[in-house]
Amino acid sequence: MGISRNIGRSSMGMKKATEKEKSNRSPGSKQHAIPKRSEEDRRAHQAVRLANVMRLQELLLGHGKFSVKGLAAELECSEKTIHRYLEVLEIAGVPWYYDRHEKCYRVRSGFKFSVSNLSPDELLGQAAATVVTEAIGLDVGARPATRKIAAVSSEQAAELLADAEAVMTVLDLKLADHSRHQEMIRTVQWSLIQGKQVTGQYQSPYQERPVKLILHPYRLCLAGQAWYLIGRSTEEEAPKTYRIARFQSLRMIDAAAEKPEVFSLDGYFGNAWCVYRGQEAFDVEIEFTPAAAILVTETKWHKTQQVRRLPDGRAVLSFKVDGLDEIVWWILGWSGRVKVIKPQRLREMVVEKLQTGIEMNRG
Repeated sequence: MGISRNIGRSSMGMKKATEKEKSNRSPGSKQHAIPKRSEEDRRAHQAVRLANVMRLQELLLGHGKFSVKGLAAELECSEKTIHRYLEVLEIAGVPWYYDRHEKCYRVRSGFKFSVSNLSPDELLGQAAATVVTEAIGLDVGARPATRKIAAVSSEQAAELLADAEAVMTVLDLKLADHSRHQEMIRTVQWSLIQGKQVTGQYQSPYQERPVKLILHPYRLCLAGQAWYLIGRSTEEEAPKTYRIARFQSLRMIDAAAEKPEVFSLDGYFGNAWCVYRGQEAFDVEIEFTPAAAILVTETKWHKTQQVRRLPDGRAVLSFKVDGLDEIVWWILGWSGRVKVIKPQRLREMVVEKLQTGIEMNRG
């Protein structure tokens, strides 16, 4: 009973103190007023909120396993805010649910967002990608996806896609013809995604007969003029580079592939001119005639490329290259317009191959 009275007296005292504090404030005082948010701040806040909701949507549609705590950490907000964002997605018709077995939030399988809201620039980009990937050597089948995009887009967007494709053409890229190797490329793609080994017959130009390989695939890449598979044979310790067009057969097998947790193509290729990395590094300098200098400097030939222009119009290109066996053939393509400054070994290789070519064509 005494405790109740004390609580009651304390409450009454607090109430009187509060009323006294209010009475001491002047009517026009702004000391405790909540500042009014400007229209610009309000719009910025809405934009940030929308971006966070879209980011949450991406996380739920991905392959991660996120609890409310994990989502809050990803978006750098409170768990209470995550619940508000989930309510927004529910109102928008996104069928998310909590997976009690995996203890994470997911979106029901089969749910996809319409792509009909692609901007005109995005539609032009899709059309360009479709045209480019239909070129010989790049024909990886982008058109079916473009047709589906057109099917779910507005009539105006579909017409823009068709018009954009009609005015663009890709000619004479001089890439390897992979029209007979589409299944092999798909096999490598799926083996990499599913983490499986591949096996097949491989014909190297340096061996008389095809050899059977079982590979742990690391990466598929388009380099220079062809598609390559980077992988490690089950009989070797280090990965190698295999040209897709040289496989006579290739299939995925039900065996888990092993590969490093971190694999970098930059680290693997180093400063190779293209895809075959030599054991020794070279500083290369090549001088081009004025007429050739205009052409050669229009292209970035290598990631280490440096250009030094001379007063008379000549240009000196410098590279740091691992191995000379690939760059020598590139230099020969500029014969009559180029001079190797260094290294001496590269100059000798160019002279030797030119002399061989002269002998082959003499008479």
